[in-house]
Amino acid sequence: MDEIVLKIDNLQVSFEREGEVRQAIKGVSLEVRRGETLGLVGESGSGKSVTSLAIMGLLPRNATCNMASAPCRKAMVFQEPMTSLNPVQRCGAQVEEMLLAHEHVSRQEARRRTLELFEEVLLPRPEKIYASYPHEISGGQKQRVMIAMALIANPDLLIADEPTTALDVTVQRAILDLLRSLQRKYRMGIIFITHDLGVVAQVADRVAVMYHGEIVEQGDAQEVLHHPRHPYTQGLLACRPPLDSRPSRLMTVKDFMEGAAQGTLPVENEGKCAEANSAGAMQGVQGEQQTGTEGDHKEVLLRVRDLDVTYALETNLLGKATKELKAVDGFSFDLYRGETLGLVGESGCGKSTLGRTLLRLMEKRAGTIEYDGVSIDAMSRQQLKDLRRKMQIVFQDPYASLNPRFTIGEAIMEPLRCHHLYNNERERRQQVLAMMQQVGLEEGMYDRYPHEFSGGQRQRVCIARALILQPELVICDESVSALDVSVQAQVLNLLNDLKRQFGYTYLFITHDLSVVKFLSDRIMVMEKGRLVELAPSDELFAHPKQQYTQRLLDALPRV
Repeated sequence: MDEIVLKIDNLQVSFEREGEVRQAIKGVSLEVRRGETLGLVGESGSGKSVTSLAIMGLLPRNATCNMASAPCRKAMVFQEPMTSLNPVQRCGAQVEEMLLAHEHVSRQEARRRTLELFEEVLLPRPEKIYASYPHEISGGQKQRVMIAMALIANPDLLIADEPTTALDVTVQRAILDLLRSLQRKYRMGIIFITHDLGVVAQVADRVAVMYHGEIVEQGDAQEVLHHPRHPYTQGLLACRPPLDSRPSRLMTVKDFMEGAAQGTLPVENEGKCAEANSAGAMQGVQGEQQTGTEGDHKEVLLRVRDLDVTYALETNLLGKATKELKAVDGFSFDLYRGETLGLVGESGCGKSTLGRTLLRLMEKRAGTIEYDGVSIDAMSRQQLKDLRRKMQIVFQDPYASLNPRFTIGEAIMEPLRCHHLYNNERERRQQVLAMMQQVGLEEGMYDRYPHEFSGGQRQRVCIARALILQPELVICDESVSALDVSVQAQVLNLLNDLKRQFGYTYLFITHDLSVVKFLSDRIMVMEKGRLVELAPSDELFAHPKQQYTQRLLDALPRV
Protein backbone atom coordinates (compact mmCIF):
# COMPACT_ATOMS: atom_id res chain seq x y z
CA MET A 1 0.00 0.00 0.00
CA ASP A 2 1.34 3.47 -0.92
CA GLU A 3 2.57 5.66 1.91
CA ILE A 4 0.36 8.38 3.34
CA VAL A 5 1.68 11.84 2.36
CA LEU A 6 -1.01 13.78 4.23
CA LYS A 7 -3.15 12.89 7.22
CA ILE A 8 -5.44 15.44 8.90
CA ASP A 9 -7.38 14.56 12.02
CA ASN A 10 -10.15 16.82 13.39
CA LEU A 11 -9.03 20.08 11.73
CA GLN A 12 -10.68 23.16 13.29
CA VAL A 13 -10.42 26.69 11.82
CA SER A 14 -12.21 29.83 13.00
CA PHE A 15 -12.03 33.51 12.02
CA GLU A 16 -12.45 36.62 14.14
CA ARG A 17 -14.03 39.68 12.53
CA GLU A 18 -15.12 42.78 14.44
CA GLY A 19 -15.13 40.88 17.73
CA GLU A 20 -17.22 38.04 16.32
CA VAL A 21 -15.79 34.53 15.96
CA ARG A 22 -17.07 32.27 13.16
CA GLN A 23 -16.04 28.65 12.84
CA ALA A 24 -15.26 27.85 9.20
CA ILE A 25 -13.89 24.29 9.51
CA LYS A 26 -15.49 21.87 11.94
CA GLY A 27 -13.54 18.68 12.59
CA VAL A 28 -12.33 17.80 9.08
CA SER A 29 -10.34 14.55 8.77
CA LEU A 30 -8.61 13.58 5.50
CA GLU A 31 -5.75 11.47 4.21
CA VAL A 32 -4.00 11.36 0.85
CA ARG A 33 -1.66 8.60 -0.32
CA ARG A 34 1.25 8.90 -2.74
CA GLY A 35 0.04 8.69 -6.34
CA GLU A 36 -3.61 9.19 -5.32
CA THR A 37 -5.99 12.02 -6.27
CA LEU A 38 -8.55 13.12 -3.68
CA GLY A 39 -11.38 15.24 -5.10
CA LEU A 40 -12.56 17.83 -2.57
CA VAL A 41 -16.03 18.95 -3.64
CA GLY A 42 -18.48 21.52 -2.34
CA GLU A 43 -20.10 24.88 -3.00
CA SER A 44 -18.46 28.28 -2.57
CA GLY A 45 -18.05 28.95 1.13
CA SER A 46 -18.15 25.26 2.11
CA GLY A 47 -14.59 25.41 3.42
CA LYS A 48 -12.59 23.80 0.58
CA SER A 49 -10.12 26.63 0.07
CA VAL A 50 -9.81 27.34 3.82
CA THR A 51 -8.89 23.67 4.34
CA SER A 52 -6.21 23.92 1.65
CA LEU A 53 -4.81 27.15 3.12
CA ALA A 54 -4.63 25.49 6.55
CA ILE A 55 -2.67 22.58 5.03
CA MET A 56 -0.27 25.06 3.40
CA GLY A 57 0.02 27.22 6.53
CA LEU A 58 -1.28 30.27 4.64
CA LEU A 59 -4.24 31.27 6.80
CA PRO A 60 -4.59 35.01 7.54
CA ARG A 61 -3.72 36.49 10.92
CA ASN A 62 -7.32 36.64 12.11
CA ALA A 63 -7.60 32.84 11.78
CA THR A 64 -7.27 30.35 14.64
CA CYS A 65 -6.27 26.81 13.65
CA ASN A 66 -5.40 23.69 15.65
CA MET A 67 -2.77 22.68 13.04
CA ALA A 68 0.35 24.70 12.15
CA SER A 69 0.68 23.21 8.64
CA ALA A 70 1.01 19.74 7.17
CA PRO A 71 4.58 18.42 7.66
CA CYS A 72 4.96 17.05 4.09
CA ARG A 73 6.69 18.78 1.14
CA LYS A 74 3.77 20.52 -0.56
CA ALA A 75 2.80 23.05 -3.23
CA MET A 76 -0.40 24.71 -4.41
CA VAL A 77 -1.92 25.82 -7.71
CA PHE A 78 -4.30 28.68 -6.89
CA GLN A 79 -7.74 29.33 -8.35
CA GLU A 80 -7.14 32.51 -10.37
CA PRO A 81 -3.79 32.47 -12.21
CA MET A 82 -4.12 36.09 -13.34
CA THR A 83 -4.33 37.35 -9.75
CA SER A 84 -1.77 34.81 -8.50
CA LEU A 85 0.93 35.89 -10.94
CA ASN A 86 2.77 39.18 -10.55
CA PRO A 87 1.60 41.40 -13.46
CA VAL A 88 4.88 43.40 -13.61
CA GLN A 89 7.24 40.40 -13.57
CA ARG A 90 7.96 38.09 -16.49
CA CYS A 91 6.68 34.52 -16.20
CA GLY A 92 10.13 32.94 -16.27
CA ALA A 93 11.44 35.18 -13.49
CA GLN A 94 8.49 34.25 -11.26
CA VAL A 95 9.19 30.51 -11.58
CA GLU A 96 12.94 31.10 -11.11
CA GLU A 97 12.19 33.00 -7.92
CA MET A 98 10.60 29.88 -6.42
CA LEU A 99 13.60 27.74 -7.32
CA LEU A 100 16.13 30.24 -5.94
CA ALA A 101 14.15 30.46 -2.69
CA HIS A 102 14.12 26.67 -2.15
CA GLU A 103 17.46 25.51 -3.58
CA HIS A 104 21.02 26.85 -3.79
CA VAL A 105 21.47 27.10 -7.55
CA SER A 106 22.92 29.68 -9.90
CA ARG A 107 20.69 31.89 -12.04
CA GLN A 108 21.88 30.07 -15.16
CA GLU A 109 20.87 26.73 -13.66
CA ALA A 110 17.53 28.21 -12.51
CA ARG A 111 16.83 29.43 -16.04
CA ARG A 112 17.68 26.02 -17.51
CA ARG A 113 15.45 24.20 -15.00
CA THR A 114 12.61 26.67 -15.60
CA LEU A 115 12.72 26.15 -19.38
CA GLU A 116 12.77 22.38 -18.84
CA LEU A 117 9.66 22.67 -16.66
CA PHE A 118 7.93 24.85 -19.26
CA GLU A 119 8.53 22.09 -21.81
CA GLU A 120 7.31 19.48 -19.32
CA VAL A 121 3.99 21.29 -18.78
CA LEU A 122 3.66 21.51 -22.58
CA LEU A 123 3.89 25.28 -22.94
CA PRO A 124 4.35 26.27 -26.61
CA ARG A 125 7.55 28.21 -27.37
CA PRO A 126 9.03 28.03 -23.81
CA GLU A 127 11.61 30.77 -24.55
CA LYS A 128 8.85 33.19 -25.56
CA ILE A 129 6.65 32.33 -22.55
CA TYR A 130 9.71 32.73 -20.31
CA ALA A 131 10.08 36.33 -21.49
CA SER A 132 6.34 37.14 -21.53
CA TYR A 133 4.26 38.97 -18.95
CA PRO A 134 1.11 37.23 -17.61
CA HIS A 135 -1.28 39.44 -19.61
CA GLU A 136 0.45 38.42 -22.84
CA ILE A 137 -0.47 34.72 -22.59
CA SER A 138 -3.81 32.86 -22.54
CA GLY A 139 -5.65 31.61 -19.46
CA GLY A 140 -4.61 28.01 -20.13
CA GLN A 141 -0.96 29.04 -20.54
CA LYS A 142 -1.08 31.03 -17.28
CA GLN A 143 -2.40 27.94 -15.51
CA ARG A 144 0.49 25.87 -16.92
CA VAL A 145 2.95 28.46 -15.61
CA MET A 146 1.33 28.08 -12.17
CA ILE A 147 1.68 24.29 -12.38
CA ALA A 148 5.36 24.66 -13.34
CA MET A 149 5.88 26.97 -10.37
CA ALA A 150 4.30 24.39 -8.05
CA LEU A 151 6.43 21.54 -9.42
CA ILE A 152 9.71 23.43 -9.06
CA ALA A 153 10.04 22.25 -5.43
CA ASN A 154 9.34 18.55 -6.23
CA PRO A 155 6.35 18.32 -3.87
CA ASP A 156 4.99 15.15 -2.29
CA LEU A 157 1.54 16.77 -2.23
CA LEU A 158 0.05 19.10 -4.84
CA ILE A 159 -3.11 21.05 -3.99
CA ALA A 160 -4.95 22.19 -7.12
CA ASP A 161 -7.61 24.76 -6.15
CA GLU A 162 -10.12 25.03 -9.03
CA PRO A 163 -7.31 24.83 -11.64
CA THR A 164 -9.69 24.46 -14.60
CA THR A 165 -12.38 26.98 -13.63
CA ALA A 166 -13.19 29.37 -16.53
CA LEU A 167 -11.11 27.35 -19.01
CA ASP A 168 -12.79 26.07 -22.16
CA VAL A 169 -13.43 22.33 -22.43
CA THR A 170 -10.49 21.50 -24.71
CA VAL A 171 -7.97 23.45 -22.59
CA GLN A 172 -9.55 21.93 -19.46
CA ARG A 173 -9.02 18.43 -20.80
CA ALA A 174 -5.40 19.26 -21.68
CA ILE A 175 -4.74 20.56 -18.13
CA LEU A 176 -6.32 17.45 -16.58
CA ASP A 177 -4.27 15.17 -18.84
CA LEU A 178 -1.15 17.13 -17.89
CA LEU A 179 -1.81 16.77 -14.15
CA ARG A 180 -2.36 13.02 -14.53
CA SER A 181 0.89 12.53 -16.47
CA LEU A 182 2.87 14.65 -13.98
CA GLN A 183 1.36 12.70 -11.09
CA ARG A 184 2.48 9.40 -12.63
CA LYS A 185 5.98 10.77 -13.17
CA TYR A 186 6.49 12.33 -9.71
CA ARG A 187 4.24 9.98 -7.70
CA MET A 188 2.58 12.95 -6.03
CA GLY A 189 -0.55 12.91 -3.97
CA ILE A 190 -3.05 15.46 -5.32
CA ILE A 191 -5.94 17.22 -3.64
CA PHE A 192 -8.13 18.44 -6.48
CA ILE A 193 -10.55 21.14 -5.29
CA THR A 194 -13.49 21.85 -7.58
CA HIS A 195 -17.22 22.39 -7.83
CA ASP A 196 -17.39 20.57 -11.19
CA LEU A 197 -18.43 16.97 -10.59
CA GLY A 198 -17.76 16.07 -14.22
CA VAL A 199 -14.10 17.00 -13.69
CA VAL A 200 -14.01 15.04 -10.41
CA ALA A 201 -15.26 11.94 -12.25
CA GLN A 202 -12.32 12.25 -14.66
CA VAL A 203 -9.47 12.76 -12.19
CA ALA A 204 -10.32 11.57 -8.67
CA ASP A 205 -9.67 8.17 -7.07
CA ARG A 206 -11.59 9.18 -3.94
CA VAL A 207 -14.03 12.02 -3.23
CA ALA A 208 -14.70 14.03 -0.06
CA VAL A 209 -17.81 16.24 -0.06
CA MET A 210 -17.75 19.38 2.13
CA TYR A 211 -20.82 21.21 3.41
CA HIS A 212 -20.70 24.12 5.90
CA GLY A 213 -17.15 23.29 6.98
CA GLU A 214 -17.71 19.56 7.49
CA ILE A 215 -17.06 16.40 5.48
CA VAL A 216 -20.54 14.95 4.94
CA GLU A 217 -19.57 12.10 2.61
CA GLN A 218 -16.28 10.45 1.66
CA GLY A 219 -15.33 7.35 -0.30
CA ASP A 220 -14.42 5.82 -3.65
CA ALA A 221 -15.11 8.30 -6.46
CA GLN A 222 -17.35 6.03 -8.53
CA GLU A 223 -19.31 4.92 -5.47
CA VAL A 224 -19.92 8.49 -4.26
CA LEU A 225 -20.80 9.83 -7.72
CA HIS A 226 -23.11 6.99 -8.75
CA HIS A 227 -24.60 5.98 -5.38
CA PRO A 228 -24.51 9.08 -3.16
CA ARG A 229 -25.93 8.71 0.34
CA HIS A 230 -26.10 12.27 1.64
CA PRO A 231 -28.84 14.59 0.28
CA TYR A 232 -26.24 17.33 -0.23
CA THR A 233 -24.22 15.10 -2.58
CA GLN A 234 -27.44 14.09 -4.33
CA GLY A 235 -28.27 17.77 -4.77
CA LEU A 236 -24.84 18.62 -6.22
CA LEU A 237 -25.25 15.88 -8.83
CA ALA A 238 -28.82 16.86 -9.71
CA CYS A 239 -27.86 20.54 -10.19
CA ARG A 240 -25.75 19.79 -13.25
CA PRO A 241 -27.49 20.66 -16.53
CA PRO A 242 -28.16 17.32 -18.26
CA LEU A 243 -26.91 16.65 -21.78
CA ASP A 244 -29.74 14.30 -22.77
CA SER A 245 -32.71 16.54 -21.88
CA ARG A 246 -33.69 20.18 -21.36
CA PRO A 247 -35.75 20.60 -18.16
CA SER A 248 -37.59 23.87 -17.68
CA ARG A 249 -35.85 24.31 -14.31
CA LEU A 250 -32.75 22.89 -12.66
CA MET A 251 -32.83 21.42 -9.18
CA THR A 252 -30.75 23.14 -6.47
CA VAL A 253 -29.06 21.84 -3.33
CA LYS A 254 -31.60 23.79 -1.29
CA ASP A 255 -34.41 21.66 -2.77
CA PHE A 256 -32.70 18.48 -1.60
CA MET A 257 -31.67 19.71 1.86
CA GLU A 258 -35.11 21.14 2.65
CA GLY A 259 -36.81 18.05 1.25
CA ALA A 260 -34.61 15.73 3.32
CA ALA A 261 -35.33 17.76 6.46
CA GLN A 262 -39.07 17.41 5.84
CA GLY A 263 -38.78 13.73 4.97
CA THR A 264 -40.18 14.23 1.46
CA LEU A 265 -37.05 13.22 -0.47
CA PRO A 266 -35.17 9.92 -0.09
CA VAL A 267 -31.78 10.18 1.59
CA GLU A 268 -30.52 7.30 -0.52
CA ASN A 269 -30.96 7.45 -4.25
CA GLU A 270 -30.17 4.53 -6.47
CA GLY A 271 -28.25 5.35 -9.62
CA LYS A 272 -27.03 8.71 -10.74
CA CYS A 273 -28.81 11.63 -9.12
CA ALA A 274 -28.46 13.61 -12.29
CA GLU A 275 -31.42 11.56 -13.48
CA ALA A 276 -33.50 13.73 -11.16
CA ASN A 277 -33.44 16.26 -13.96
CA SER A 278 -35.61 14.10 -16.20
CA ALA A 279 -39.20 15.26 -16.58
CA GLY A 280 -41.26 14.91 -13.42
CA ALA A 281 -38.55 13.20 -11.36
CA MET A 282 -38.43 15.93 -8.72
CA GLN A 283 -40.65 18.77 -7.59
CA GLY A 284 -39.92 21.96 -9.55
CA VAL A 285 -38.81 20.26 -12.77
CA GLN A 286 -41.72 20.45 -15.13
CA GLY A 287 -41.35 19.11 -18.62
CA GLU A 288 -38.96 20.08 -21.35
CA GLN A 289 -38.05 23.59 -22.44
CA GLN A 290 -39.50 24.74 -25.69
CA THR A 291 -37.09 26.47 -28.01
CA GLY A 292 -38.11 29.99 -28.87
CA THR A 293 -36.74 30.38 -32.36
CA GLU A 294 -39.69 29.01 -34.25
CA GLY A 295 -42.70 31.19 -34.87
CA ASP A 296 -42.95 33.48 -31.85
CA HIS A 297 -39.47 35.06 -31.72
CA LYS A 298 -38.99 36.24 -35.27
CA GLU A 299 -38.65 39.97 -34.53
CA VAL A 300 -34.96 40.81 -35.00
CA LEU A 301 -33.60 42.78 -32.05
CA LEU A 302 -29.92 42.73 -33.05
CA ARG A 303 -28.62 42.34 -36.59
CA VAL A 304 -24.90 41.92 -37.30
CA ARG A 305 -23.44 41.73 -40.79
CA ASP A 306 -19.85 41.07 -41.96
CA LEU A 307 -18.31 42.25 -38.68
CA ASP A 308 -14.51 42.57 -38.60
CA VAL A 309 -12.48 43.49 -35.50
CA THR A 310 -8.69 43.68 -35.50
CA TYR A 311 -5.94 44.17 -32.94
CA ALA A 312 -2.65 45.90 -33.68
CA LEU A 313 0.20 43.52 -32.79
CA GLU A 314 3.00 45.83 -33.92
CA THR A 315 3.08 49.56 -34.73
CA ASN A 316 5.58 51.91 -36.34
CA LEU A 317 6.87 55.18 -34.88
CA LEU A 318 3.75 56.99 -36.08
CA GLY A 319 1.48 54.55 -34.26
CA LYS A 320 0.22 52.92 -37.45
CA ALA A 321 -0.33 49.17 -37.24
CA THR A 322 2.24 47.17 -39.20
CA LYS A 323 1.03 43.76 -38.01
CA GLU A 324 -2.58 42.94 -37.10
CA LEU A 325 -4.61 40.09 -35.69
CA LYS A 326 -8.15 39.67 -36.99
CA ALA A 327 -10.06 38.71 -33.83
CA VAL A 328 -13.52 38.72 -35.50
CA ASP A 329 -13.66 37.83 -39.18
CA GLY A 330 -16.77 38.45 -41.31
CA PHE A 331 -19.21 37.51 -38.52
CA SER A 332 -22.96 37.73 -39.33
CA PHE A 333 -26.04 36.72 -37.34
CA ASP A 334 -29.52 37.80 -36.22
CA LEU A 335 -30.62 37.78 -32.58
CA TYR A 336 -34.39 37.57 -32.14
CA ARG A 337 -36.27 39.42 -29.43
CA GLY A 338 -36.92 37.17 -26.44
CA GLU A 339 -34.54 34.38 -27.44
CA THR A 340 -31.34 33.14 -25.84
CA LEU A 341 -28.56 32.76 -28.37
CA GLY A 342 -25.50 30.84 -27.18
CA LEU A 343 -21.96 31.50 -28.38
CA VAL A 344 -19.31 28.83 -27.76
CA GLY A 345 -15.69 28.37 -28.76
CA GLU A 346 -12.22 27.93 -27.38
CA SER A 347 -10.28 30.63 -25.51
CA GLY A 348 -8.93 33.23 -27.89
CA CYS A 349 -11.44 32.54 -30.67
CA GLY A 350 -12.93 36.07 -30.38
CA LYS A 351 -16.09 35.49 -28.29
CA SER A 352 -15.46 38.25 -25.73
CA THR A 353 -14.22 40.65 -28.42
CA LEU A 354 -17.47 40.13 -30.33
CA GLY A 355 -19.58 40.78 -27.22
CA ARG A 356 -17.78 44.01 -26.38
CA THR A 357 -17.90 45.25 -29.96
CA LEU A 358 -21.68 44.85 -30.01
CA LEU A 359 -21.86 47.42 -27.18
CA ARG A 360 -19.25 49.64 -28.86
CA LEU A 361 -16.90 49.12 -25.94
CA MET A 362 -14.50 48.25 -28.76
CA GLU A 363 -14.50 49.70 -32.26
CA LYS A 364 -14.94 47.52 -35.33
CA ARG A 365 -12.90 47.62 -38.52
CA ALA A 366 -15.81 46.84 -40.84
CA GLY A 367 -19.40 45.61 -40.92
CA THR A 368 -22.72 46.84 -39.54
CA ILE A 369 -24.51 46.49 -36.19
CA GLU A 370 -28.21 47.37 -35.90
CA TYR A 371 -30.19 47.40 -32.66
CA ASP A 372 -33.96 47.33 -33.07
CA GLY A 373 -33.57 48.47 -36.67
CA VAL A 374 -31.27 51.43 -35.87
CA SER A 375 -27.55 51.44 -36.72
CA ILE A 376 -25.39 52.05 -33.65
CA ASP A 377 -22.38 53.11 -35.73
CA ALA A 378 -23.14 56.84 -35.87
CA MET A 379 -24.74 57.25 -32.45
CA SER A 380 -23.69 60.20 -30.31
CA ARG A 381 -22.32 59.81 -26.77
CA GLN A 382 -25.77 60.53 -25.25
CA GLN A 383 -27.52 58.15 -27.63
CA LEU A 384 -25.04 55.42 -26.71
CA LYS A 385 -25.65 56.06 -23.00
CA ASP A 386 -29.41 55.70 -23.53
CA LEU A 387 -28.84 52.56 -25.60
CA ARG A 388 -26.66 50.96 -22.94
CA ARG A 389 -29.52 51.10 -20.48
CA LYS A 390 -31.18 48.62 -22.84
CA MET A 391 -27.98 46.61 -23.47
CA GLN A 392 -25.95 45.35 -20.51
CA ILE A 393 -23.01 43.00 -20.15
CA VAL A 394 -21.81 40.67 -17.41
CA PHE A 395 -18.03 40.43 -17.78
CA GLN A 396 -15.98 37.27 -17.39
CA ASP A 397 -13.72 38.26 -14.48
CA PRO A 398 -15.85 39.39 -11.52
CA TYR A 399 -12.91 40.64 -9.44
CA ALA A 400 -11.62 42.89 -12.22
CA SER A 401 -15.16 44.12 -12.97
CA LEU A 402 -15.82 45.55 -9.50
CA ASN A 403 -14.27 48.69 -7.99
CA PRO A 404 -12.39 47.47 -4.89
CA ARG A 405 -13.23 50.76 -3.08
CA PHE A 406 -17.00 50.37 -3.55
CA THR A 407 -19.12 48.22 -1.28
CA ILE A 408 -21.16 45.75 -3.29
CA GLY A 409 -24.31 47.72 -2.47
CA GLU A 410 -22.76 50.86 -3.99
CA ALA A 411 -21.54 48.86 -7.02
CA ILE A 412 -25.03 47.54 -7.77
CA MET A 413 -26.58 50.98 -7.17
CA GLU A 414 -24.16 52.86 -9.43
CA PRO A 415 -26.07 52.17 -12.71
CA LEU A 416 -29.27 53.49 -11.10
CA ARG A 417 -27.49 56.73 -10.20
CA CYS A 418 -25.84 56.97 -13.61
CA HIS A 419 -29.21 56.78 -15.39
CA HIS A 420 -31.04 58.89 -12.74
CA LEU A 421 -33.57 56.18 -11.93
CA TYR A 422 -35.94 56.39 -8.93
CA ASN A 423 -36.55 59.47 -6.81
CA ASN A 424 -34.01 59.12 -4.01
CA GLU A 425 -31.32 56.95 -2.42
CA ARG A 426 -33.84 55.17 -0.21
CA GLU A 427 -35.82 53.90 -3.20
CA ARG A 428 -32.61 52.90 -4.99
CA ARG A 429 -31.41 50.99 -1.92
CA GLN A 430 -34.71 49.08 -1.82
CA GLN A 431 -34.27 48.08 -5.46
CA VAL A 432 -30.68 46.97 -4.80
CA LEU A 433 -31.70 44.84 -1.80
CA ALA A 434 -34.48 43.23 -3.84
CA MET A 435 -32.06 42.39 -6.65
CA MET A 436 -29.49 41.03 -4.18
CA GLN A 437 -32.11 38.68 -2.82
CA GLN A 438 -33.00 37.52 -6.34
CA VAL A 439 -29.40 36.49 -7.10
CA GLY A 440 -28.87 34.84 -3.70
CA LEU A 441 -27.00 37.55 -1.76
CA GLU A 442 -27.98 38.31 1.83
CA GLU A 443 -29.06 41.80 2.89
CA GLY A 444 -26.23 41.96 5.44
CA MET A 445 -23.68 41.80 2.60
CA TYR A 446 -24.65 45.27 1.32
CA ASP A 447 -21.79 47.07 3.10
CA ARG A 448 -19.06 44.52 2.38
CA TYR A 449 -16.27 44.99 -0.17
CA PRO A 450 -15.49 42.70 -3.15
CA HIS A 451 -12.37 41.17 -1.53
CA GLU A 452 -14.56 39.81 1.29
CA PHE A 453 -16.45 37.50 -1.07
CA SER A 454 -15.72 34.25 -2.85
CA GLY A 455 -15.38 34.21 -6.64
CA GLY A 456 -18.89 32.86 -7.05
CA GLN A 457 -20.38 35.52 -4.80
CA ARG A 458 -18.57 38.29 -6.71
CA GLN A 459 -20.05 36.98 -9.95
CA ARG A 460 -23.54 37.19 -8.44
CA VAL A 461 -22.83 40.85 -7.64
CA CYS A 462 -21.91 41.48 -11.30
CA ILE A 463 -25.10 39.79 -12.50
CA ALA A 464 -27.19 41.88 -10.10
CA ARG A 465 -25.43 45.04 -11.34
CA ALA A 466 -26.33 44.23 -14.97
CA LEU A 467 -29.95 43.24 -14.30
CA ILE A 468 -30.76 46.17 -11.96
CA LEU A 469 -31.57 48.34 -15.01
CA GLN A 470 -33.99 45.74 -16.43
CA PRO A 471 -32.36 45.85 -19.88
CA GLU A 472 -33.78 44.38 -23.10
CA LEU A 473 -30.55 42.62 -24.10
CA VAL A 474 -28.02 41.11 -21.71
CA ILE A 475 -24.66 39.85 -22.97
CA CYS A 476 -23.41 37.24 -20.51
CA ASP A 477 -19.67 36.71 -21.02
CA GLU A 478 -18.84 33.51 -19.08
CA SER A 479 -21.18 34.81 -16.38
CA VAL A 480 -21.60 31.47 -14.57
CA SER A 481 -18.16 29.96 -15.18
CA ALA A 482 -16.92 30.86 -11.68
CA LEU A 483 -20.06 29.65 -9.89
CA ASP A 484 -20.46 26.31 -8.15
CA VAL A 485 -23.08 23.99 -9.60
CA SER A 486 -25.89 24.83 -7.16
CA VAL A 487 -25.48 28.62 -7.43
CA GLN A 488 -25.05 28.16 -11.19
CA ALA A 489 -28.41 26.36 -11.24
CA GLN A 490 -29.99 29.20 -9.24
CA VAL A 491 -28.60 31.84 -11.62
CA LEU A 492 -29.60 29.91 -14.75
CA ASN A 493 -33.11 29.47 -13.34
CA LEU A 494 -33.13 33.19 -12.50
CA LEU A 495 -32.10 34.14 -16.04
CA ASN A 496 -34.87 31.96 -17.47
CA ASP A 497 -37.43 33.34 -14.98
CA LEU A 498 -36.50 36.94 -15.85
CA LYS A 499 -36.65 36.12 -19.54
CA ARG A 500 -40.19 34.78 -19.15
CA GLN A 501 -41.27 37.63 -16.85
CA PHE A 502 -39.72 40.62 -18.62
CA GLY A 503 -39.00 39.30 -22.12
CA TYR A 504 -35.22 39.67 -21.82
CA THR A 505 -33.00 38.65 -24.72
CA TYR A 506 -29.65 37.01 -23.99
CA LEU A 507 -26.44 36.52 -25.89
CA PHE A 508 -24.84 33.85 -23.72
CA ILE A 509 -21.08 33.46 -24.21
CA THR A 510 -19.58 30.41 -22.52
CA HIS A 511 -17.19 27.49 -22.80
CA ASP A 512 -19.56 25.16 -20.88
CA LEU A 513 -21.61 23.33 -23.49
CA SER A 514 -23.95 21.71 -20.94
CA VAL A 515 -24.91 25.18 -19.67
CA VAL A 516 -25.40 26.61 -23.16
CA LYS A 517 -27.57 23.63 -24.15
CA PHE A 518 -29.85 24.12 -21.13
CA LEU A 519 -30.23 27.88 -21.59
CA SER A 520 -30.06 28.53 -25.33
CA ASP A 521 -32.63 28.34 -28.11
CA ARG A 522 -29.90 28.39 -30.76
CA ILE A 523 -26.12 28.02 -30.54
CA MET A 524 -23.34 29.67 -32.58
CA VAL A 525 -19.94 28.00 -32.75
CA MET A 526 -16.95 30.32 -33.24
CA GLU A 527 -13.49 29.27 -34.41
CA LYS A 528 -10.62 31.70 -35.00
CA GLY A 529 -12.98 34.67 -35.29
CA ARG A 530 -15.37 33.03 -37.73
CA LEU A 531 -18.88 31.61 -37.39
CA VAL A 532 -18.51 27.95 -38.34
CA GLU A 533 -21.90 26.59 -37.25
CA LEU A 534 -25.30 27.94 -36.19
CA ALA A 535 -28.18 25.62 -35.30
CA PRO A 536 -30.99 25.04 -32.79
CA SER A 537 -29.57 23.78 -29.52
CA ASP A 538 -30.88 20.20 -29.63
CA GLU A 539 -30.00 19.80 -33.29
CA LEU A 540 -26.42 20.97 -32.81
CA PHE A 541 -25.83 18.49 -29.98
CA ALA A 542 -27.49 15.60 -31.81
CA HIS A 543 -26.07 16.23 -35.30
CA PRO A 544 -23.04 18.57 -35.33
CA LYS A 545 -22.00 19.34 -38.89
CA GLN A 546 -18.47 20.61 -38.28
CA GLN A 547 -15.52 18.60 -37.00
CA TYR A 548 -14.60 21.48 -34.67
CA THR A 549 -18.03 21.32 -33.03
CA GLN A 550 -17.69 17.58 -32.56
CA ARG A 551 -14.29 18.08 -30.93
CA LEU A 552 -15.82 20.51 -28.40
CA LEU A 553 -18.59 18.02 -27.62
CA ASP A 554 -16.12 15.14 -27.21
CA ALA A 555 -14.13 17.15 -24.65
CA LEU A 556 -17.15 17.61 -22.34
CA PRO A 557 -16.56 16.09 -18.86
CA ARG A 558 -19.24 13.59 -17.90
CA VAL A 559 -20.10 11.94 -14.58
